[in-house]
Amino acid sequence: MEDVMLQTVEAVIERDGRVRLLEAVMLPESRRALVTVLPDAADTAEDLAAAYAEMAADEAREAEALEWSNALLSDVADEAR
Repeated sequence: MEDVMLQTVEAVIERDGRVRLLEAVMLPESRRALVTVLPDAADTAEDLAAAYAEMAADEAREAEALEWSNALLSDVADEAR
């Protein structure tokens, strides 16, 4: 049996369950594969935008983040170069 390196390829899973690879994969014989279902990129972007808006609306959290970043910048400014 020939050694085959692990490969990761992007694919789309159709609604009927068919898997469509987005690039060609050449193998010496049939191989097993694992499929990981990822969230839709559009859904992820919308969720991320909503999470950032929620964090920005939290004034106490924003004040704490500003204080932390100012302290960090102060520490970096004090370092010898």
